[in-house]
Amino acid sequence: MNEFPKMFIILGVVFIVIGIVWSVFGKLPGDILFKKGNTTFYFPIMTSIIVSVVLSVLLYIIGKIR
Repeated sequence: MNEFPKMFIILGVVFIVIGIVWSVFGKLPGDILFKKGNTTFYFPIMTSIIVSVVLSVLLYIIGKIR
């Protein structure tokens, strides 16, 4: 039961780091943005791929530690 709070703290720190990095870099090359009239569609495909890879590596490391 002692590891559960530690996991939440680590997850919170990871989200803070991701938020800081995201605010610094903003929109990455490869993100799709369509503007037509008063409609805007934004699909962050490259950002999604990078977040997925980072989370996969992080969860792999946490799995190995446990």
